[in-house]
Amino acid sequence: MTQFDDRERAEEKRFQLNQEQEFKAQARRARLVGEWAASMMGLSDADVAAYAKSVVMADLEEAGEEDLFRKIRADIDAKQVAISDHQIRTRMAEALDEARAQIRAEG
Repeated sequence: MTQFDDRERAEEKRFQLNQEQEFKAQARRARLVGEWAASMMGLSDADVAAYAKSVVMADLEEAGEEDLFRKIRADIDAKQVAISDHQIRTRMAEALDEARAQIRAEG
């Protein structure tokens, strides 16, 4: 019975680690997308970090990525920058892949 218990604990630990890595990747994706959006909106270097942080906070409002998309879309529209929904969603997907790769490389 101890082998089964050991395997079960190992699986639980692996699941927990995967969840933590995915959370970090989601947060990093929000930062990367925020930095991209800031550059598209022409924000100064000093404002990029603050804006990226606000995007990360907005992404924590609800589960999923729609809160992130709405924040970026609204801010880009407010600055009257011509970027399509498709371009935003594509950058979000690319940033998630990039963030996951970075997290894997770090740990």
